[in-house]
Amino acid sequence: MKILFFTDNLSAGGKERRLTELLKALRSKQDIEFELVTMSNDIHYKEILDLGINIHYIIRKSKNDSSVFSRFYKLCKNYRPDIVHCWDSMTAVYLVPACRLLHIKLINGMVFDAPFKQNILNKYWLRAKLTFPFSDIIVANSRAGLSAYRAPENKSVVIYNGFDFARTENLLSEDSIKKQISTDSNFIIGMVASYSQKYKDYPTYFKAAQLLLRDRNDITFLAIGNGTDSVESRNLIDKEYIGHFRLLGKKTGIESFINSMDICVLSTFTEGISNSILEYMALGKPVIATSGGGTNEIVEDGETGFLIGPSNPGELADKMGILLNNVKMREEMGKAGRERIINYFSIDLMIKKYIDLYRDILETK
Repeated sequence: MKILFFTDNLSAGGKERRLTELLKALRSKQDIEFELVTMSNDIHYKEILDLGINIHYIIRKSKNDSSVFSRFYKLCKNYRPDIVHCWDSMTAVYLVPACRLLHIKLINGMVFDAPFKQNILNKYWLRAKLTFPFSDIIVANSRAGLSAYRAPENKSVVIYNGFDFARTENLLSEDSIKKQISTDSNFIIGMVASYSQKYKDYPTYFKAAQLLLRDRNDITFLAIGNGTDSVESRNLIDKEYIGHFRLLGKKTGIESFINSMDICVLSTFTEGISNSILEYMALGKPVIATSGGGTNEIVEDGETGFLIGPSNPGELADKMGILLNNVKMREEMGKAGRERIINYFSIDLMIKKYIDLYRDILETK
């Protein structure tokens, strides 16, 4: 079996982490040969470079660089894969002509979010409408995502993100992390997500934090992810409270930081299956997350954490207060969350489902 993987980039992010973990696992499969194509030189997950696989770089000279279509076609014609698997909407558009002309099975993996509203002015919605009819399979990481994009049921498959528990080994101690971020607070609450006005609701997280800090001063709040250390992010926090925040930007070894947290938050506007939530729960942390999208498929409200309404800092502050004052609840929710990841969101289960999908497609072919 020969598979050609296409992605727009390999920067720090959920789908990029998922692709990286999949390729690492497939490397040990003797009957599967694969190569990777990326449209960016940005590679955050350096494990990709250690796999010893062929990586092709197809970089656009401009947004309207039509030569990309021919370069994709030529690569597919030379490599002659059985399956092409794209991981975003842009590469799906570029791949459709090549796959149709060369009769190659196309797996469209562009669905990894679950927008509340869709219309023809949304480029992702438009790309979905353009590429779904020519895709053999549309694979998403949440049922909510397939529903949001109105993917045809007869082509749709859900494969949840998988967490590799090997990532929880050799963690830095909590004391080491506290020393690194210069805090001796009794509690640490954190949110791990890139700073994005479109997808991540940092204003609500910061407002909720400051509501708590009006009554207590024993908490340090972390914000970890690309752009969280920006001036724009910092301006959301009142000067009197800034000493209780650590805006850390992009970090490696994120598991150690999460392990030091007492409560983990994900405040968003839209979400598919969040890798951050998987990481929180795998490390046994109670979760407070915005209800909606794929988040409802991971977090069991009242069991593994709390689901709250969108853009509601008061509700978020209340739930953080409840957990801060109840150590038993934190422990029980954390334990239940870890068990849920083991049973339904493990890396082994994700890999098995992808391999089964590839083999089913070949049998159909």
